Amino acid sequence: MNKVNKIVMYTSSLCGFCYKAKSLLKRKNIPFDEINVDINYEKKKEMINRSNGRTSVPQIFFDDQHIGGCDELYELDQENGLEIFQ
Repeated sequence: MNKVNKIVMYTSSLCGFCYKAKSLLKRKNIPFDEINVDINYEKKKEMINRSNGRTSVPQIFFDDQHIGGCDELYELDQENGLEIFQ
């Protein structure tokens, strides 16, 4: 994977998977921008468009590349795919 300049994670306040994904990135000291779709409906529509119709959270992007949700982030970590940030 090429160098990633920015991670964006679309989240919801009461989402356990969002909490788990954020915890993984924080534990690895990987910075990310969080967009809470609960408080901004326009951002939810943006998330759905960027993720090709996915409505669940979290939706995670490395720059413009859609990674997926929490499960995909943990799979990437298992494959040492997050090492590019360390």
